[in-house]
Amino acid sequence: MSFRISEASPVRFAATLPGRADVVVIGGGVIGVMTAWHLAESGLSVVLCEKGRIAGEQSSRNWGWVRQQGRDPGELPIMVESLAIWKRLAAEMGDALGFRQTGVLYMAKTEVEIAGFEAWSEHARAHQLDTRLLTAAETMAMLKGAVAPWQGGLFTASDARAEPWVAVPALAARAAEMGVVIREACAVRGLDLAAGRVAGVVTEAGRIVCDHVVVAAGAWSRLLLDRHGVHIPQLSVLASVAATVPMPEIFPGNAADDDFAFRRRADGGYSIAPGGEHDFFIGRGAFASLKYYLTILKKDFRSTTFRLAAPKGFPDAWGTPRRWALDAESPFERQRILNPAPNMATLSQVQDSFAKAFPALGRPKLKTAWAGMIDSLPDVVPVVDHAPIPGLTIATGMSGHGFGIGPGMGRVVSDLVMGRPTGHDLSRFRWSRFSDGSRIEPGPSL
Repeated sequence: MSFRISEASPVRFAATLPGRADVVVIGGGVIGVMTAWHLAESGLSVVLCEKGRIAGEQSSRNWGWVRQQGRDPGELPIMVESLAIWKRLAAEMGDALGFRQTGVLYMAKTEVEIAGFEAWSEHARAHQLDTRLLTAAETMAMLKGAVAPWQGGLFTASDARAEPWVAVPALAARAAEMGVVIREACAVRGLDLAAGRVAGVVTEAGRIVCDHVVVAAGAWSRLLLDRHGVHIPQLSVLASVAATVPMPEIFPGNAADDDFAFRRRADGGYSIAPGGEHDFFIGRGAFASLKYYLTILKKDFRSTTFRLAAPKGFPDAWGTPRRWALDAESPFERQRILNPAPNMATLSQVQDSFAKAFPALGRPKLKTAWAGMIDSLPDVVPVVDHAPIPGLTIATGMSGHGFGIGPGMGRVVSDLVMGRPTGHDLSRFRWSRFSDGSRIEPGPSL
């Protein structure tokens, strides 16, 4: 069984491209798929172009958490809506999504962490979540065989999990049934502009005339937007994940502390990952965006492994072209799917931390390991906004939060495209925050 989608995966979506559509969505991750879904549901003609495979990058490589707990307050209302959509979709689609409401548990080792849990609980109460603070004894009672010195916990029973590498393609298949034209292995090389506004897109398979374009290209969004003079300080971090062999159940849902995170999978194993560590590749964009990241670097410096970006194969690689002709091969065709190697040293530490916390189980045996590139912004929330080019909408920089919030965010983006009220305050996600003098820093999330 594969736990993520790769370039070796067969093409499932190969629809013939029309000459014209109301909207073209660039990017076949969960945000792009659900944006296309909701647009089609509203009666628009929609084409979704994916340079590699649907969910080929971070949308099939994430932890599979569907969580409200710990969200930035700006994201939380959309996530509450998203969970409701997940539940409706699961009821309609049966077990195709692997959706289970088994809860999210955070474990605290220090009083400082517990204070953070208490502070965030105010946001939970404001949205009537079933989040509750746990004592040390209550935390230990939820985890079979645990011996770690946790001093307390935070638990949201209504939070959920799903199987990302099957869920997003299943949602795409349903979107195709609704009329969305989906084409894999078809890169959008750039926008076709006329009189300063969107007139269409140029793909490797030809031009599509349209009035609206949504850029939901994940780690590749910045490169595409930069070509057209729309700049965002988005960078990518590498997150490593592993799947264990089947193990006795210690907790049915998702759990994490600052050392490791895990979630139960449908096959009886666990997905395990570092609690907070990640790898960052230093490329051209990193230097250009350094001023925006100073606050978060001061906070997370010790949990970041810095590496020099590879000469090619990454959006911010030193050898990746920043300019290209629309009638020639683009960087998106040269790298169909980002498939970076996982940091096995970090995953080995996760195995050790897991074994220390659950000594009766011992060191978990790994079935496989992988990594994905998370599209991140310096305040750890996305850009969801109209671009300064009329007809262009941006939905990127989900900062590792995209899978769970995808169904609700897709509805928000679709209404943004159509000029309808979105029902949520999107000011936290505005594109102009990086140029209007706003203070750029993460919000009160966990």
